Amino acid sequence: MSDGSAPGPRPGVGRAVAVLVLVALAALIPLLGPSAALHGTGEAAAPGVGGIALLRAVLFAALCVPVGEQLVNQLARHVPGAPPHTPRSWAPYAAGAGFVAALGLASVVSTGNLVPHSPSDLDVGGLYASRDGKLALLEVNAFAVAGLCALSRRPATQLWPLTAVVVAEALRAHPTTEHSPLLGSGLTLVHLACASLWAGGLLHALRTLRGRGDAEAGAALLGLYARVAAVLLAAITATGVWSSLRRMPSDTILEQLTETAYGRALLAKVILVAAVAALALWARIRLRRAADPLTACSPARAEVVALGVVVALSGLLTALPVPIRW
Repeated sequence: MSDGSAPGPRPGVGRAVAVLVLVALAALIPLLGPSAALHGTGEAAAPGVGGIALLRAVLFAALCVPVGEQLVNQLARHVPGAPPHTPRSWAPYAAGAGFVAALGLASVVSTGNLVPHSPSDLDVGGLYASRDGKLALLEVNAFAVAGLCALSRRPATQLWPLTAVVVAEALRAHPTTEHSPLLGSGLTLVHLACASLWAGGLLHALRTLRGRGDAEAGAALLGLYARVAAVLLAAITATGVWSSLRRMPSDTILEQLTETAYGRALLAKVILVAAVAALALWARIRLRRAADPLTACSPARAEVVALGVVVALSGLLTALPVPIRW
């Protein structure tokens, strides 16, 4: 018989609402960031820069989720007492989001990097005639294949089409007119791959720990991830610094960090990555020294949120004018 009391909130509803709020706030960075970054620089932004930045941020996030899942699932196999069932995969949803984002970016490329206002503005056939168009089509098809692989009995095969997306992004970011474009593409490829593994891996590690009853096994999994993350952070830092020095020579970098839109966004990203590294260090100290190692999850959750903002800033960076001086 009912006691007449109002039913309490369903478990997970508060967390879902919090995630939606954080996603909405992160979306504001690429949408509103261009005007703030460009203010007072005298630089002109491309048409629809806010929408392009948002689409690319979604594309980057769609890369992080599945590669992170595969990394952590592989690490979990080396942990005694691993649970027989991992959390439900978000890879199919990520592939769908990535497909939509890549399709939107391809539509912009098809109109000569202008925002299309009607289907008649699109020139799909023209995508095959340009380097950027072919790369855009490759990303659209790769996310479609990745989604099918994620729904198959062998979800690990989605890493192949996702690798194609990373390669396409690395090539797109460095046109052939650039000095040493293959070097720039190589740096971007390593940077993007390591960043996707870092952000996506931490997200899935925390999701996995929620279903672990064995605290010792959970701490072991988090410790394994932390060791891999340290290597990833070193690679991200090295490639990021090298790429920045290629685009902003050392004798002008301090000036450009405050007087160009790209430099301002890059500076914000550097500061945020430093904060993320501090949170990662805090989590690792707790993991080693705390009476309950799983208290490391608290700074790790804050780290995930900060990494989400980094992904949004990365999308913004790709849409701002690059201060290349050859």
